[in-house]
Amino acid sequence: MASIFGHVAAGLTLANVFSKKTSARFAVICAVSAVLPDIDVLAFQFGIPYESVFGHRGFTHSILFAFLWGAAVTFLLFRRDKKLLIFTGIFLSTLSHGLLDAMTTGGLGVGFFIPFDVTRYFFGFRPIQVSPIGVKAFFSEWGIEVISSEVVWIGIPCLIIYILARTVKSIRK
Repeated sequence: MASIFGHVAAGLTLANVFSKKTSARFAVICAVSAVLPDIDVLAFQFGIPYESVFGHRGFTHSILFAFLWGAAVTFLLFRRDKKLLIFTGIFLSTLSHGLLDAMTTGGLGVGFFIPFDVTRYFFGFRPIQVSPIGVKAFFSEWGIEVISSEVVWIGIPCLIIYILARTVKSIRK
């Protein structure tokens, strides 16, 4: 998986892209949504194997989960007329998690189409160093390698997208 830092960067970037004026609330929801799929690591505590539909990188990393989460959060927390834009930001923030994980160097792949297809997928281009699971393992040489690869493959693209989105918004004003 990519690290929490990479996932949060993607969520915050998408929050900026999908709102006219990014509210702190929407930014936090997108950041949390981008990290949420890793709630499936709790499955290890219940003896659910990694490769299970409910194991790591399973259902919570799927397109269906991102859609259901985005729809539920939008419906429950937002009452404005820009619901499609809000839904899209939350949906893509959640989906970004699996997309980034599919570009990492480790794991068993991502179950994008669960429950319809249990196949796990990686992208052909996998430049992001896989992050260790657990805080102790992260603060090591391995963690430094992860952050280094994420600065290049997540941080810089997020910064470029952020600048472009801000520029487009200022031109529209």
